[in-house]
Amino acid sequence: MNHIDIMKYWLNSAEEDYDAMQIMFQNKKNTWTLFLGHLTIEKLLKGLYAKNNIQNPYTIKSHNLLALAEKCKLELTEEQIEKLQIITQFNISARYDDYKEKFKQKCTDEYTLEQVKNIEEVRIWLKELLVAK
Repeated sequence: MNHIDIMKYWLNSAEEDYDAMQIMFQNKKNTWTLFLGHLTIEKLLKGLYAKNNIQNPYTIKSHNLLALAEKCKLELTEEQIEKLQIITQFNISARYDDYKEKFKQKCTDEYTLEQVKNIEEVRIWLKELLVAK
């Protein structure tokens, strides 16, 4: 696979996770909503990395969104850094049992709605970078 094929793979996979995120959100499965939101952003960053690295499009094995953004050489605003740091937490918090209960309590409908909006903003920004020439 070349770098464009890999980019398309990550983009398609991110869209599937985003669709699943919307279903979970509609059904008030808040922790899974945010976990899938994290996966969406992670995969878009990995797609961007593949797009921009013709010689070695295979990404680092990381779930840390800020580290992935740095590997993509993105110039981030303070607001983008903060959003990526928050969204990164959804991976760990929703995945491991010792964090799940605490995370579940944090994921009120209001908090989840706020974070879904953040995820959507980051998603739109990253997709624009992916389709830009």
